Amino acid sequence: MRKVPPKVTRANMVLPVLLCNLLSRRNWLAAALVTLLLAPTIANATEPLRIVVLGDSLVAGYRLPPSDAFPAQLERALKARGHAVEVINAGVSGDTTAAGLARVRWSVPENTNAVILELGGNDALRGLDPAQARANLDKIITALKAGGSEVLLAGMMAPRSLGPDYVRKFDAIYADLARKYDLVFYPFFLDGIALDAKLNLDDGMHPNAKGVAEITTRILPTVEQLIERVRAKRPAAPKG
Repeated sequence: MRKVPPKVTRANMVLPVLLCNLLSRRNWLAAALVTLLLAPTIANATEPLRIVVLGDSLVAGYRLPPSDAFPAQLERALKARGHAVEVINAGVSGDTTAAGLARVRWSVPENTNAVILELGGNDALRGLDPAQARANLDKIITALKAGGSEVLLAGMMAPRSLGPDYVRKFDAIYADLARKYDLVFYPFFLDGIALDAKLNLDDGMHPNAKGVAEITTRILPTVEQLIERVRAKRPAAPKG
């Protein structure tokens, strides 16, 4: 076999080494750049979903320990079903839709993934104009969606003592807005517990801890629909 002169051999060896070093350095830089670019996406895909419950005394936990309030019970129920979530209580007792609208921007933190909106009961109890309640809820929903949050709208029903005209106008608000904005919709937040003395406090209006547990059980599948909507917008978490 013919031998290559030593000088030629060294030159041929140096060039591949330099090329390998250069390519390795470029690959490392490229990998580092990709990692930096993907880091926020990966973190976003793996961090818990943030759900804010924006409402009145029915979610605030009126006369209940914080651990028995709806947001706390909902968070436990979702985690028990394998969902990584953080549920924030943004309920304020006595709030009307107007009060909720006034505080929506500071009650819902940035990077909130989803909002459960439960307002309007106090409007009906006070006999306030259903048209104004509708307008307030419309503005709240618009603000939430502009902030990037998916919305679950929990409906309320007006007391029948207010008469058929008021009831018709008020009760129609929630389904109409849910259709208008393509929201996840739960028709009546107090479904299954309204007027049941065993599930309400002695005022007959606010759920006790067992009542909140019943609400949580009933609304849970709808909340999971909300979570699926959020996940559909998020990148998949990396495997391995």
